[in-house]
Amino acid sequence: MIKRLVWFVSGIVAGVGGVLFAGRRVKRTIESMGPVKVAGRAAEATRSRLGNVQAAFREGRDAMRAREAELRARRDGRVDHLDSGTMLDPINPGDSVLVDGTPVSPSRVIVLRQVDEPVSRRHRRTKRHRP
Repeated sequence: MIKRLVWFVSGIVAGVGGVLFAGRRVKRTIESMGPVKVAGRAAEATRSRLGNVQAAFREGRDAMRAREAELRARRDGRVDHLDSGTMLDPINPGDSVLVDGTPVSPSRVIVLRQVDEPVSRRHRRTKRHRP
């Protein structure tokens, strides 16, 4: 008899706890679906998307300006490619340096020239005769 009473009471406690938990959850969901909350979430999402569009617009504009500077430098003959075979003049104050079309500070540029050496032929090993 005691076992049945313990199981009955534990069932009642679990049932009441479940109902209270579900009730709180339903109230919280109803409050979050109110017109003010929905409008706030929509406004926040719109601001976020607008920020993304503005950032993309700024990035595109910066890329356009960098590309335009590179094209003008090419047109005016102020561009020298590393593979042109000529010795590059030192960077003077006031010069602009473009790396992949992006202007960078001349103090941050280190130019290294790679020299490809021809592949040497394999030397045949000759058998040495020991006397």
